[in-house]
Amino acid sequence: MVRKFFKYLLYAWLISLIPVIAYKWINPPYTLIQFSQRDLRGESGDWLNLEEIPDHFEKAAIAGEDQRFFEHSGFDLKAIEKAIEHNQKSKKKHGASTISQQTAKNVFCWEGRSWLRKGIETYYTIWIELIWGKERILEVYLNVIEMGRGAFGIDEAASYYYKKPVNDLSKNQCVNIASMFPCPRTCGINHPISRRRQYLINKSIRRYGIILEYKNKEN
Repeated sequence: MVRKFFKYLLYAWLISLIPVIAYKWINPPYTLIQFSQRDLRGESGDWLNLEEIPDHFEKAAIAGEDQRFFEHSGFDLKAIEKAIEHNQKSKKKHGASTISQQTAKNVFCWEGRSWLRKGIETYYTIWIELIWGKERILEVYLNVIEMGRGAFGIDEAASYYYKKPVNDLSKNQCVNIASMFPCPRTCGINHPISRRRQYLINKSIRRYGIILEYKNKEN
């Protein structure tokens, strides 16, 4: 009985890794979160490889969401510690999700807050870090997360906000879109929250000197 249990457990583990391995090379066709917003969605955008996405946008996303993206292994322990300290003192809760965690949530999970969803997100965060690597995680992230009311990925967002191709976005426009990642359905570009985040993103880019390490390797 015990042997059979572990056998099934092994099968379940192997099956759970199939999409992780497949998505290292195959772009996720559709996510549960995208499906939940199907009534809001307009025309779907194209999938963009990392080299097709402006450097300004990649830097803005990292500066706004996860400054230590290239340093951690999926979980930013310093940010988690700070969030715990803040949440113990304030009613306004702060999160500490990394780009890796957000990618795992968007690709493999559903919307909502529960320990089950968080557990699955954590599980897949570990595996995408091990199997995909930073470049693939960032590419998937910038193509699947919601950046506007029903607009998923940078190609849709560029069209949604500025009616132009991604490569025509200015530095400020890249920062403006990235500023709305935490509240894509409620914050517009000129919302006070977005304005505050635009200032902080520009400040973070200057302070941390965001370096796209994979591009340095190519040059």
